[in-house]
Amino acid sequence: MTPRYDVVVVGAGIVGLATALELRRSGRSVAVVEAEDRVAAHQSGHNSNVIHSGLYYRQGSVKARLAVAGRDETVAFCRAHDLPHRVAGKLVVATEPDELPRLAELARRGAANGVECHELDGAQARRYEPSVRALAALRVPGTGVCDFRLVTEKLAELLVAEGGELLLGRAVHRLVRRRDDVVVRTGSGELLARSVVACAGLRSDHLALRGGVHPGVRVLPFRGEYAGLRGSAAGLVRELVYPVPDPVLPFLGVHATRGVGDEVHVGPNAVLALAREGYDWATVAPRELAESLLYPGLARLARRYWRYGLAEVRGSLSRSVMAARVRRMLPDVRAEDLEPAGAGVRAQAVRPDGSLVDDFLFVPDGPVLHVLNAPSPAATAALPIAREITARLTGQRRVPAVAR
Repeated sequence: MTPRYDVVVVGAGIVGLATALELRRSGRSVAVVEAEDRVAAHQSGHNSNVIHSGLYYRQGSVKARLAVAGRDETVAFCRAHDLPHRVAGKLVVATEPDELPRLAELARRGAANGVECHELDGAQARRYEPSVRALAALRVPGTGVCDFRLVTEKLAELLVAEGGELLLGRAVHRLVRRRDDVVVRTGSGELLARSVVACAGLRSDHLALRGGVHPGVRVLPFRGEYAGLRGSAAGLVRELVYPVPDPVLPFLGVHATRGVGDEVHVGPNAVLALAREGYDWATVAPRELAESLLYPGLARLARRYWRYGLAEVRGSLSRSVMAARVRRMLPDVRAEDLEPAGAGVRAQAVRPDGSLVDDFLFVPDGPVLHVLNAPSPAATAALPIAREITARLTGQRRVPAVAR
């Protein structure tokens, strides 16, 4: 007989598994279906591992609301399950005079979002990070680091222990809505569900389109590459050092992070990946690349940011260029101090007009809820995102933050 569940969740990343666990704890039968043979195979296992504070996001946005709640809940979850983490704060540093007004605006936005932050002059900044170059800085004590792959694996363990099912190595090809249920068609047979939550990440728009949903966005894969600081250069960073983001540009820029294993990495850059899961220049999927290149939104995005895009490609191909970016904040870093430290691929929803969707995007289709944009800070916000999704499935309004 075809297996039947109250809810099937597509995708065993951190958002999918947090959602499945929340649904299971609400008394529903739940199965998570994942194409890969392991959890956290993509965005959840390839990221900076920063526990974000909620500093950057537009006041009133879903990102701002859920990141602020998620920061505390992520820390509480790591403590409860003895997972490695550290909350020692970060510096956002202004290195040029024209960055000072943007730093002040960032402080205002952080305060509006309920994020603790302190404005420092250059000398005060160097008390926290002695090797940093800064005219002024913003100190955000609530920012931390963890290992989101381990967090995701723990969510999977809890789900199975509490009676949920985890079906790995089963790619979902299509969701078919019927009057009383949804047929989840996979490469290994069908499942039936009253409701489906599609947290398919890099494949989320494909799954929506195959189900007859036209969400008005396309997911474009942007690869972010990291470099490690080797030898004595690792001692140039105590915790986390970020640049002041340029509001004209779509990404935050290269930053430096000391991880839970005491390793230090810098990055990421942002280049268009040549495949949906294109973690290096050698991985090319011609059909997927053509799909990206032919999307009108990419052409309009490129027209707006082509200089920035070329600079990102140069940074990808040249350690010297990457080192020069880092030296804006940490002047003693040299090209020979850098070594490859992996890459991640960000699933970024882009509109046909070339604008990036800058908030989480949930698109309902009857009993199916498509999560079509969940990049950073989705890992930090995964636990409150799970409650948000559960509330939407049951027709409730917002639910309060609860750490567990």
